[in-house]
Amino acid sequence: MNRVRRLLLRVVAGTAVGALAGFAVAQSAPPASAAGSSAVTVSGRGEFKDMRFTVSQTSHLTSQAITVSWTGGTPTTFAGTQFNTDFVQIMQCWGDDDGTVASNPGPPRTQCQYGASPTTDRTSWPGNDYDDTRKVFYSADPTNYGQDNRYGAANPNAPGEVPFKSVDGTTVTTNTQNNPFFNRNTTNEVDFARTGADGTGTEYFEAQTANEAPHLGCGTPVKTNGVTKPRDCWLVIVPQGHLDLDGKPYTDHSQVNAGSPVSSTNWRNRVAIPLHFNPVGTNCALGAKERPTTGSELAADAMTSWQAALCPAGKVYSYTEQGEPDARGRLGNDGSSGLAFTTRALGADASSAAPPDTTTYAPVALSGAVIGFTIERRPKAGAPESVTKLAGTKVESIRLTPRLVAKLLTESYRNSPWGAVVGSTVAKKYGWARNNPAGLASDPEFIALNPEFAYLSVAETPATDTDLMTSLGHSDTAHDLWQWISTDKEARQFLAGVPDDDGMRVNPYYSTNADLNPTGAAFDPSNLDEYPKSDPWCTIPPGSGATLQQCMTDFHPYVDDMHAGALHTRRADILWKSSWDPLASPPAFKSPGPQMVGSRFVITVTDAASAARYGLQTAQLRNTAGKFVAPTTDSLTAAAKSAAGRTVAEITPAGATAKGAYPLAQLVYAAARPAKLTADARRDYAALLRYAAGTGQISGADPGRLPAGYAPLTSRLRTRALKVADTLEHYKGGSAHSGSGSSTGSGDSGTGGSTGSGSSGGTGTDGGTGTPSAGASTSPSPQASYGGGKAVQTTAAGYTPADPANPLRYAVPVGAALGAVAGAGAPFAGGGRLRLPLRMPLPGGRTVTLVPDTLPERLRKLLPPGRG
Repeated sequence: MNRVRRLLLRVVAGTAVGALAGFAVAQSAPPASAAGSSAVTVSGRGEFKDMRFTVSQTSHLTSQAITVSWTGGTPTTFAGTQFNTDFVQIMQCWGDDDGTVASNPGPPRTQCQYGASPTTDRTSWPGNDYDDTRKVFYSADPTNYGQDNRYGAANPNAPGEVPFKSVDGTTVTTNTQNNPFFNRNTTNEVDFARTGADGTGTEYFEAQTANEAPHLGCGTPVKTNGVTKPRDCWLVIVPQGHLDLDGKPYTDHSQVNAGSPVSSTNWRNRVAIPLHFNPVGTNCALGAKERPTTGSELAADAMTSWQAALCPAGKVYSYTEQGEPDARGRLGNDGSSGLAFTTRALGADASSAAPPDTTTYAPVALSGAVIGFTIERRPKAGAPESVTKLAGTKVESIRLTPRLVAKLLTESYRNSPWGAVVGSTVAKKYGWARNNPAGLASDPEFIALNPEFAYLSVAETPATDTDLMTSLGHSDTAHDLWQWISTDKEARQFLAGVPDDDGMRVNPYYSTNADLNPTGAAFDPSNLDEYPKSDPWCTIPPGSGATLQQCMTDFHPYVDDMHAGALHTRRADILWKSSWDPLASPPAFKSPGPQMVGSRFVITVTDAASAARYGLQTAQLRNTAGKFVAPTTDSLTAAAKSAAGRTVAEITPAGATAKGAYPLAQLVYAAARPAKLTADARRDYAALLRYAAGTGQISGADPGRLPAGYAPLTSRLRTRALKVADTLEHYKGGSAHSGSGSSTGSGDSGTGGSTGSGSSGGTGTDGGTGTPSAGASTSPSPQASYGGGKAVQTTAAGYTPADPANPLRYAVPVGAALGAVAGAGAPFAGGGRLRLPLRMPLPGGRTVTLVPDTLPERLRKLLPPGRG
């Protein structure tokens, strides 16, 4: 009988251990990514038949950047500074196939957003007013004018103009450069894209929805044959060669002769690619009850995606972007305001205290702040051939230290206070700037890390490399960025007034040394959560002819948020109104529009999701280990392992000590105060958390997936979020002063979920610990809550419809079977009595321990004395 008992115990224990091991193997695998790519490659036509054009994404599009690349081209030539032959032009169009090219369907040329080149200040513009507009001009008598004769180009030297027709039917037939629908600041057209010496080229194209370009209507719901779906649009590529509009080779190489891409001659070579957009507007039923969410911009793109999937499933969650400190203050003052996204706990700000009742924190997103940029190479005279052959191409990566970023944020470069130093003339109190580098690109510290900039020419003005484009308001992103700077010895010394190795000095208005700071008070970045413009410098910009002054917030304007910073950086539009218009009423400064192609230089603080959305390059930042690390899925995940904190486990720049950790990674939590919410609201928010921890962590462009710029949460963080969802849904109340109000934890070893008096949580990871209160229920209900519709129902039940059927799904049952066999066979391998606890090594260097409490009560009775 005893032998039977021991055999039974071995089988059960082996099964349990094997199942746990299999579970760990399955959980150690990264979250799945949505399968399939919508990239498209098409061939050129006519004289460009040897070219191949690839568009990186053509479906599930929103307002974002997509990559257009090509091979097999002829290198671009120039007429002075103007593009002359063999370049590429790109535009977005609406409408049905016009039926003119059976092998490559495409839209009418009258329905393409193109022709918004500048009407003034064209001195340095690389076009000649014909290749970058809708004007059509034949310098010779062609054999066929195509349809251009209907638009006025019926004779040589007779100017014509191709109309633009909006999706609402409004047609502009003349003066299309000044049409009411789009202009140089809003258009996404690419007038000039360069083909390199190797015949290849790449351009980032901003796909626009009906929100950005209502006259195109892309993504708006349209009904066709009784079926409603988002309106498709077109990406049209027009390669330009070396033929004039009359079909003959250029005779005058001193100027651009290509002509408008929407002329009939050039349109014959157009390549059209369909673009499929996500629905614009709401998927939610009108009048449906909303559950409000607010807070961190780091959650914005994820929430936008999740909303699109949850609305049809019956749950409506509004999202309002708000700086995290403000969101914490709002939730702390009014717990009924809903759910707030934050990277820090309530009470983390000096101006507020944590509320006395329970606050739950569920990890929902892993992203971070980035330094995004658009920089194009403009070689100096005498630069080596290895540099000159890359002229006009984009710099893909730069390295930045905390001190370099501090120089930018503190307006310490010579040309940042524009006009304070002009030649040998230095304004009073600005002697500190005399010998400072004009901007980042000429800073010896920067060049030492990025050697190619020694050969690149940059117009170092407030429009380029003398400052970072930053957003207005308080945010945890700003807090973390200043923390990164403050924890670096070189940066701290610089801010204190110690010159760098080349003699550059800090702008004294940002000095942490009160004796140097003209205000008499020390600048304190240690708890700063915004980007101040502390320098009071104002002047009439030199050479402008203006009669009004500009100040630092004019030279370096704020953007509304990090998303806007990424978009303006993609467009190379820095918002500085640097052009004086004396004819305006009253005279005023105006924006000169985006920077010129081929020499663009814009750099911003944004978030990883916005940078990915608009195709920005991102800087490698030096971390605590001294390594330069880019924001990638791996580097964000490595940083998350260092998360620590008493209440909410935060990722801090100083704490992210792993060599591969990105220093500005941030872990976003969904915070709620269950005692202040109704039972229905708690249930709905729990459904959101379950979705976010399930299907919402599958990377992909489809609505409902995790967008680019986020790293999927680890399995332990997802488990923690699910436990917090249970705690939130099944909260039973209890005394506001019972239980532990603290939580602790660090990285993968931490546990937790909620804080505050009567806090409750569960074993989690990458975060803190919470102690359940006497009155709070942390046990899940017997049945999963399916209040969020089918999408949430499947997640709560433990599976998702899109989970790939890979071999990992067999890990648990196979592990259990092997464990049972191993347990039964132990005596034949020399094993004696089963001894608990058992410790098993698992993938990733982790272990799992099977303790006696894991076994059912009846089996524990079979253990030897002292082992149960």
